[in-house]
Amino acid sequence: MSDATSAAGTTPPGTSDEEQAAHWVRQMFCGIAPRYDLINHILSLNVDRSWRKVLKQRLEPALKTPRAKVLDLCCGTSDVMLDLQSTAAASVMGADFCHAMLRSARAKALRKGFPSPLFEADALELPLAHDSLDAISIAFGFRNLANYTNGLLELHRVLKPGGLLAILEFSHPPGTLTKAAYAMYSRIVLPAIGTLISGSRSAYSYLPDSIRKFPRAGELGAMIEQAGFAETGFQLLTGGIAALHFGRKSAPGGAR
Repeated sequence: MSDATSAAGTTPPGTSDEEQAAHWVRQMFCGIAPRYDLINHILSLNVDRSWRKVLKQRLEPALKTPRAKVLDLCCGTSDVMLDLQSTAAASVMGADFCHAMLRSARAKALRKGFPSPLFEADALELPLAHDSLDAISIAFGFRNLANYTNGLLELHRVLKPGGLLAILEFSHPPGTLTKAAYAMYSRIVLPAIGTLISGSRSAYSYLPDSIRKFPRAGELGAMIEQAGFAETGFQLLTGGIAALHFGRKSAPGGAR
């Protein structure tokens, strides 16, 4: 039997409903925000940089369009937002529900000389109008939503007809050797290093557990399609350790 489940949303330890789950995740990220970038780059061996390039390529049609509006949701400390801004003709902004992450994001953007159009918001209830965005990216944040279906419906709501969605998230390697090696890394090495650097054992015990419970790539792809997106698909990265999911909001009257 697969370790992955078709969970409605993330289920941190000790939580019993979506409100508790969202609060736990927010507090956890606020606690590790000061060392978040360092830990990410060490634990991913910088492979995450190549994954972000694939995400950026998927959104290029919107990024190259002047006056287009692009949102990097669950932006964390703004690595993806700044990557997108670096070559974009479009307006790129970032949002996260953890205030401490946004403080780090703003400081980083200022150091690098980029504008920092950032705002604090819950991905399940965005303060944006219907049909207002040309593209949305989410890198390693979707897994932490308290309700995956409601999150996808909210993303569909705020995208314009024809708008692009790209979700970069950890996944489940299909190969036996890759799966075994990744399982050992995520359950032993990752918590040990993450705890040592961040001082938070709960945060880096939660991470591998949240990956284990997260839907497989095919399951998440089906959820994206069921939320109303067309031209959906996914690309496995680094042997399936991560996956880039994508879709487009159908135009009125268009085929799904």
